[in-house]
Amino acid sequence: MEIKKSGVGLMRLVRAFGWSMAGFRAAFTGEAAFRQEVAVALIMTPISFWLGQTAVERAMLISSLLLVLLTELLNSAVEAVVDRVGSEQHPLSGRAKDIGSAAVFISLVNAAVVWGFVFYQRC
Repeated sequence: MEIKKSGVGLMRLVRAFGWSMAGFRAAFTGEAAFRQEVAVALIMTPISFWLGQTAVERAMLISSLLLVLLTELLNSAVEAVVDRVGSEQHPLSGRAKDIGSAAVFISLVNAAVVWGFVFYQRC
Protein backbone atom coordinates (compact mmCIF):
# COMPACT_ATOMS: atom_id res chain seq x y z
CA MET A 1 0.00 0.00 0.00
CA GLU A 2 1.34 3.39 -1.02
CA ILE A 3 1.11 6.22 1.48
CA LYS A 4 0.43 9.64 -0.03
CA LYS A 5 2.86 12.29 1.10
CA SER A 6 1.66 15.83 0.73
CA GLY A 7 5.02 17.56 0.37
CA VAL A 8 5.45 21.29 0.82
CA GLY A 9 4.85 24.44 -1.19
CA LEU A 10 4.00 24.20 -4.85
CA MET A 11 4.56 20.42 -4.98
CA ARG A 12 1.89 19.97 -2.31
CA LEU A 13 -0.57 21.92 -4.45
CA VAL A 14 0.34 19.94 -7.56
CA ARG A 15 -0.11 16.64 -5.75
CA ALA A 16 -3.39 17.76 -4.18
CA PHE A 17 -4.65 18.76 -7.61
CA GLY A 18 -3.68 15.34 -8.96
CA TRP A 19 -5.54 13.56 -6.16
CA SER A 20 -8.59 15.75 -6.79
CA MET A 21 -8.55 14.88 -10.49
CA ALA A 22 -8.25 11.18 -9.57
CA GLY A 23 -11.33 11.61 -7.39
CA PHE A 24 -13.26 13.24 -10.23
CA ARG A 25 -12.24 10.42 -12.58
CA ALA A 26 -13.27 7.77 -10.06
CA ALA A 27 -16.65 9.40 -9.51
CA PHE A 28 -17.25 9.97 -13.21
CA THR A 29 -16.33 6.44 -14.24
CA GLY A 30 -17.89 4.64 -11.29
CA GLU A 31 -21.03 6.63 -10.45
CA ALA A 32 -23.87 6.93 -12.97
CA ALA A 33 -25.65 9.53 -10.82
CA PHE A 34 -22.55 11.75 -10.87
CA ARG A 35 -22.30 11.49 -14.67
CA GLN A 36 -25.97 12.47 -14.99
CA GLU A 37 -25.57 15.41 -12.63
CA VAL A 38 -22.47 16.60 -14.49
CA ALA A 39 -24.44 16.46 -17.75
CA VAL A 40 -27.28 18.49 -16.23
CA ALA A 41 -24.79 21.02 -14.82
CA LEU A 42 -23.11 21.38 -18.22
CA ILE A 43 -26.48 22.08 -19.82
CA MET A 44 -27.84 24.34 -17.10
CA THR A 45 -24.74 26.49 -16.52
CA PRO A 46 -25.00 28.35 -19.86
CA ILE A 47 -28.75 28.76 -19.24
CA SER A 48 -27.95 30.43 -15.92
CA PHE A 49 -26.27 33.29 -17.79
CA TRP A 50 -29.51 33.91 -19.68
CA LEU A 51 -31.90 33.28 -16.79
CA GLY A 52 -30.06 35.19 -14.10
CA GLN A 53 -30.37 38.93 -14.51
CA THR A 54 -27.72 39.88 -11.96
CA ALA A 55 -24.36 38.49 -11.00
CA VAL A 56 -25.81 37.33 -7.68
CA GLU A 57 -28.64 35.43 -9.41
CA ARG A 58 -26.17 33.79 -11.79
CA ALA A 59 -23.91 32.87 -8.88
CA MET A 60 -26.84 31.35 -6.98
CA LEU A 61 -27.94 29.33 -10.01
CA ILE A 62 -24.45 27.98 -10.69
CA SER A 63 -23.70 27.44 -6.97
CA SER A 64 -26.84 25.35 -6.59
CA LEU A 65 -25.60 23.08 -9.40
CA LEU A 66 -22.13 22.83 -7.86
CA LEU A 67 -23.69 21.97 -4.50
CA VAL A 68 -25.43 18.98 -6.11
CA LEU A 69 -22.09 17.76 -7.52
CA LEU A 70 -20.32 18.32 -4.20
CA THR A 71 -22.97 16.42 -2.28
CA GLU A 72 -22.92 13.55 -4.77
CA LEU A 73 -19.13 13.30 -4.42
CA LEU A 74 -19.40 13.12 -0.63
CA ASN A 75 -22.21 10.57 -0.85
CA SER A 76 -20.14 8.43 -3.21
CA ALA A 77 -17.19 8.63 -0.81
CA VAL A 78 -19.37 7.48 2.10
CA GLU A 79 -20.74 4.60 0.02
CA ALA A 80 -17.22 3.54 -1.01
CA VAL A 81 -16.02 3.50 2.60
CA VAL A 82 -19.09 1.56 3.76
CA ASP A 83 -18.61 -0.98 0.97
CA ARG A 84 -14.90 -1.26 1.81
CA VAL A 85 -15.59 -2.00 5.46
CA GLY A 86 -17.66 -5.08 4.68
CA SER A 87 -20.32 -6.63 2.50
CA GLU A 88 -22.50 -7.98 5.32
CA GLN A 89 -25.76 -6.21 6.07
CA HIS A 90 -25.53 -3.88 9.04
CA PRO A 91 -28.02 -1.23 10.20
CA LEU A 92 -25.32 1.42 10.52
CA SER A 93 -24.10 0.77 6.96
CA GLY A 94 -27.62 1.19 5.65
CA ARG A 95 -28.12 4.29 7.74
CA ALA A 96 -24.90 5.88 6.46
CA LYS A 97 -25.90 5.25 2.85
CA ASP A 98 -29.46 6.48 3.43
CA ILE A 99 -28.23 9.68 5.09
CA GLY A 100 -25.86 10.32 2.17
CA SER A 101 -28.74 9.81 -0.23
CA ALA A 102 -30.90 12.22 1.79
CA ALA A 103 -28.14 14.84 1.58
CA VAL A 104 -28.11 14.51 -2.21
CA PHE A 105 -31.90 14.83 -2.24
CA ILE A 106 -31.74 18.04 -0.19
CA SER A 107 -29.15 19.51 -2.57
CA LEU A 108 -31.42 18.67 -5.51
CA VAL A 109 -34.40 20.32 -3.77
CA ASN A 110 -32.20 23.35 -3.07
CA ALA A 111 -31.28 23.59 -6.76
CA ALA A 112 -34.93 23.27 -7.78
CA VAL A 113 -35.97 26.00 -5.33
CA VAL A 114 -33.23 28.40 -6.47
CA TRP A 115 -33.93 27.80 -10.15
CA GLY A 116 -37.68 27.96 -9.57
CA PHE A 117 -37.55 31.32 -7.78
CA VAL A 118 -35.25 32.87 -10.35
CA PHE A 119 -37.36 31.50 -13.21
CA TYR A 120 -40.57 32.75 -11.56
CA GLN A 121 -39.09 36.21 -11.08
CA ARG A 122 -37.93 36.32 -14.70
CA CYS A 123 -41.27 35.26 -16.20
